[in-house]
Amino acid sequence: MEFFRIQRDLPFMRYARTTVFVSLLLFVVAVGALLVRGLNLNVDFTGGTVIELQFPQAISPSAIRGLLSAHHYRHARVENYGTASKILIRLPTAGAKSKALAVRVLRLVATHDPGVSLRSVEYVGPEVGSELADQGALALLFVALGITIYLTVRFEWRFAVGAIVATIHDVVIVLGVFALFHISFSLTVLAAVLAVLGYSVNDTVVVFDRIRENFRRMRTGTTAEIIDSAITRTLSRTIMTHLLTQMMVLSMLFLGGPVLFGFALAMTVGIVVGTYGSVLVASPIVMWLGLKRDDLVARKAAAQERP
Repeated sequence: MEFFRIQRDLPFMRYARTTVFVSLLLFVVAVGALLVRGLNLNVDFTGGTVIELQFPQAISPSAIRGLLSAHHYRHARVENYGTASKILIRLPTAGAKSKALAVRVLRLVATHDPGVSLRSVEYVGPEVGSELADQGALALLFVALGITIYLTVRFEWRFAVGAIVATIHDVVIVLGVFALFHISFSLTVLAAVLAVLGYSVNDTVVVFDRIRENFRRMRTGTTAEIIDSAITRTLSRTIMTHLLTQMMVLSMLFLGGPVLFGFALAMTVGIVVGTYGSVLVASPIVMWLGLKRDDLVARKAAAQERP
């Protein structure tokens, strides 16, 4: 389904050097932010105290968050747990001080609601956080390898290189935004980064599929013209899909509160750079690697000859 159709092919590849230069500049800034400032890892990764509180009635996490922030617990992560009357508080702290910290937090919250009670106190050690970080990095690595193998088998190795470069570009820029502005990086943000990775690859595959189809269908035209035609033909789908998705993500960003802020921000940035990367990074790389009609036609003929 298309809401509009562009009759003339837009000359995207004419500006390939400019768009890739912009991407390279953003990539360098993101890498610099990651090296200089680093990620502001949440208690999920660094370790800390997890306090579960029970209230006699439903309680707003924002009220407890504001109370803790006003008393120098600015890094507290507060969210409902199970029901609206249960609150889970995560605070970075040393393990030996966990119980004392829980008592102080309970007394502080009791000034807001005397009926509150302490249900449990747990300490998450830094070794657990380190394991989560390692597993997250491995997840990104295995996904990248899987994408490379898939695209090499389905398309051609030049497509695989373009997709991997674009995917790394998208993920690093998202991480760079969190490092540059020192925004808390939690497990939900890591989940968003993985989602961005899959989202970016899906969009890239759609564009690549049309490029491959155009190479086999169009008898005339340069590689740049064929790629321009493919991108133009998928532009309606790209705009419609990303616009609707972005509307949903922005609603979470502005209305979801602090709990969903990190996830929604990562998705918001990821959708923008993912769309840019799929169209204006991956495709120029495929063109510069020297993809020609013979590469795809010969591949198709070889596949048909197999018994």
